[in-house]
Amino acid sequence: MATLASLKLVSAKKPSNLPPVVHRRNKLSSKVYEQIQLARSQNEGTAFTPTRTKTVTNTEGQRVQITQPKRVKPWWFVAESGKCCIAIRYGSKVLELAKGKTAIEVASASALIDALEAVNAAVIAGELDGQIEAASGQLRSAFVK
Repeated sequence: MATLASLKLVSAKKPSNLPPVVHRRNKLSSKVYEQIQLARSQNEGTAFTPTRTKTVTNTEGQRVQITQPKRVKPWWFVAESGKCCIAIRYGSKVLELAKGKTAIEVASASALIDALEAVNAAVIAGELDGQIEAASGQLRSAFVK
């Protein structure tokens, strides 16, 4: 009992669901984290192959779960100036980071990783919530009949 006395005990309840803004923030943060891992693996010359679990029906008619590689496309490209630019995406939409600005320009691969980590910190801090909400609204409107 002495061990429990040294801990801070509180009365807490796990929320049954997250608010939509937090759910969108977590979704974008996980995608930015994938981009960081992809940039690191390309910088080191290794292969980055994240996997996903998929349920399929086999030849006997049973539903089984298989693990298959997930395709991750890089969000960065080389501009006309020869520098690397990163466009942050939410789904298929490119986020407008500032008025009329949709990309981040970096000089090197190490700067690319630093910029992606800074974007991830901004997403977690909630600095891009307005842009995420706008992109989410555009994506949802495409599904309305």
